[in-house]
Amino acid sequence: MDKPIINSHEITQICLLAGKIILQNGGETYRVEDTMMRIAAAYGIENSHSFVTPTGIIFAIDGSSQMTKLIRISERSTNLLKVSLVNDISRKISSGNLSAGDAHRMLQEVDTHAFIYPAWLKVLAAAIASGCFLIMFQGSWGDFIPVVLIGGFGFAFFVRLHRIVPIKFFAEFITALIIGTLSVFVVHKGLGYDLDKIIIGSVMPLVPGLHITAAVRDLMAGHLVSGLSKGAEAFLTAFAVGAGIAAVLSFY
Repeated sequence: MDKPIINSHEITQICLLAGKIILQNGGETYRVEDTMMRIAAAYGIENSHSFVTPTGIIFAIDGSSQMTKLIRISERSTNLLKVSLVNDISRKISSGNLSAGDAHRMLQEVDTHAFIYPAWLKVLAAAIASGCFLIMFQGSWGDFIPVVLIGGFGFAFFVRLHRIVPIKFFAEFITALIIGTLSVFVVHKGLGYDLDKIIIGSVMPLVPGLHITAAVRDLMAGHLVSGLSKGAEAFLTAFAVGAGIAAVLSFY
């Protein structure tokens, strides 16, 4: 049986597309590099190299047909469904059940399809999560409804403001100001009791938990550049939220 001809350009495009989808949607740096190299090896390219940062991916192939390509990552969000779908496609490629053409087509479908929940469902989830965090931090059930309302409104305000003002940290700071002001107002009017617990529960949907986790995992895997940059991003988000709350409490 003749050995299939390896199209280096097509394989490179598949690897870069898979890596871009994972990196743009909350995946760790080591996962991006591992997925790209596994896909390349499954299609017969053993000598491949990748270098991934939160803002770019470099992928190179050694051998008779050397190739190096760079792709820029300008927008990042959290969509773990896309990460899971790319992982499934990567496993099918590694098992030899997916041709290069079919893999590229499936990855393009994942990349172009939104796979996002509607805004109202995100707000509802943020509101319920805020109330649950209140109880988890030993808050009283009497504050549950105010926290649900404040947390849901705060997250909805953040989503709306972030669309108008693309600077994420500024949007988070203003949202924290709003949440802190509403929390103080609720306690002042006697609708809530424990101001600290109300604020903590309401701001939890803004806490960069995924970024912190990804930063720690990248650092443990030896990706110092990506780990430190993601950690810095998480720190700036936490600082913006904390500064907004502190600004309100300083006048309380």
